[in-house]
Amino acid sequence: MSRTLLSGNEAVARGAWEAGVSVGVGYPGTPSTETLENLTRMSDVHCEWAPNEKVALEVAAGVSMGGARVLVTMKHVGMNVAADPLFTLAYTGVGGGIVILIADDPGMHSSQNEQDSRNWGPFAHVPVLEPADSHEALEFTKSAFEISERFDVPVIVRSTTRISHSKGLVEVGERVLSEAPAPFLSDPAKWVMLPSNARCRCTSLNERIDRLAKWNATDGPDRVEMGSTELGIVTSGVCYEYVREALPNASVYKVVMSYPLNERALVEFAASVDRLAVVEEADPYLKTHLRAMGIDVADVSVPIEGELSPAKVAAAFGGTLPSTRALIADLPPRPPLMCPGCPHRSVFHALRKAKAIVTGDIGCYTLGALPPLSAMDSCVCMGAGIGMAHGMALAGQGKAGRPIVAVIGDSTFAHSGITGLAHIAYNGGAGTVLILDNRITAMTGHQGNPMMGLTLMGEQNRQIDIEALCASMGIDHVRTVDPHDLEAVGSTIAEEIGRDQLSVIVFCAPCALLIREKEQPYAVDEEACTACGACIKLGCPAISKTSTGIAATDITVCVGCGDCVQVCKFDAIVPAGEACEIGGV
Repeated sequence: MSRTLLSGNEAVARGAWEAGVSVGVGYPGTPSTETLENLTRMSDVHCEWAPNEKVALEVAAGVSMGGARVLVTMKHVGMNVAADPLFTLAYTGVGGGIVILIADDPGMHSSQNEQDSRNWGPFAHVPVLEPADSHEALEFTKSAFEISERFDVPVIVRSTTRISHSKGLVEVGERVLSEAPAPFLSDPAKWVMLPSNARCRCTSLNERIDRLAKWNATDGPDRVEMGSTELGIVTSGVCYEYVREALPNASVYKVVMSYPLNERALVEFAASVDRLAVVEEADPYLKTHLRAMGIDVADVSVPIEGELSPAKVAAAFGGTLPSTRALIADLPPRPPLMCPGCPHRSVFHALRKAKAIVTGDIGCYTLGALPPLSAMDSCVCMGAGIGMAHGMALAGQGKAGRPIVAVIGDSTFAHSGITGLAHIAYNGGAGTVLILDNRITAMTGHQGNPMMGLTLMGEQNRQIDIEALCASMGIDHVRTVDPHDLEAVGSTIAEEIGRDQLSVIVFCAPCALLIREKEQPYAVDEEACTACGACIKLGCPAISKTSTGIAATDITVCVGCGDCVQVCKFDAIVPAGEACEIGGV
């Protein structure tokens, strides 16, 4: 074996590869995305981005049914989408091992909620393993495949942002390939979940989890590290690292398998210390289960919101540690903004002028809610914007006041927006749906999607024709517009929101980061600028105000999209070369 530096995501990919996984499938979602991107670089593995997490897990079910091992990846909210197949796969069990990486996001660095994926264990009756670092991410992923096949059940490996994106030394090994899957033999009693079969598999699942619990009690991966018996800490995942740093003298019970819990060992540990406390992020999962066992757990003021740190853990127990946040507290705020040249900017600029009620969605374009654009009124979950627009209309909004507009990106439309649009069309709804097609899944790092056809394996396959898809639903008014043509953007939105029928506008232009050959940047003619602020309202990071109030552009950032030129009524924004000539340079 050799040692190398890997992030948690890289380690999970490596662990799956070493375990002989044949297929990786998932949906990109921070902080899980890089896992499949790394797995696809390894030999003898086929990887795919699915339109959504439900499809990913269903594909995995087929791989497993065919006798091969499969890794499924998603972020915490993605498991909500995949819950339907998860619960039934716990009944059917597996053929080849199924391991599901779920990456939680405490602190909501890139998510719309906090969610504790440990709860899926007792909810769906599937085992959950929690690595605390990159080394364990690799080892536990390998173990998860063995557990999956030994106990005939899918296994969840739960990561968090800190584990997924932090790097640590890992011992890497060789790939161990199992024998090629045997020809499939039909087994309806296992795989066809008619009620009569499901009742039998429910009993089987309970028996399998009982066997797993007994195995965990005797040979499981949990670890006890005894120190002072004055204080004992029960913890799991990355919180174990915080505890070791903040409370080096405490005795620690490190939970690795958070479902099913090793109840006997936990009771024994509690009896061996004078005072027992729990350190965990998100839900009081361990605390609740320990108290249900009759264990006395001290109430400690560990924050129940956001991401923990060694400093926060130390403070909860009356100690102090330097906080890394204190070192950056005096830096000026840097609010997130759409990139220079982003094709979404003009759409929200027009929506603000139209005073529309905008039900938004998950994507880069969610930044349209922030000043100075301030043109989005909701963001709930993938695909919700379309259904919410219809619901607002059903509530009586939009009839005589502000028009209702749904905004969704191309990848999110493929993920879960198509069904929402079908619902409006089927139920005779009206309103306007804007599909922002920037030809990529930009928010998570430029992954392909069905709308533009680039697969995770780097192949260019079929693209979905959005106009034809909408037309197939019976929608008569579907138009495609270049979002960098601001006059067309404004006039098309004005026309479509005035209709009494359902309409769709597709704003199609590539993500600014995909454009390798930039246009000539623009600069401001200071003599012509009247400081009206029209260009500032676009919210482009390349445009700012000088101390005298006139506009200025940063030509090192400007990509030459020309949006600002179109909003300037005084011809004060000109190609950078001309500005130099005007200024006498």
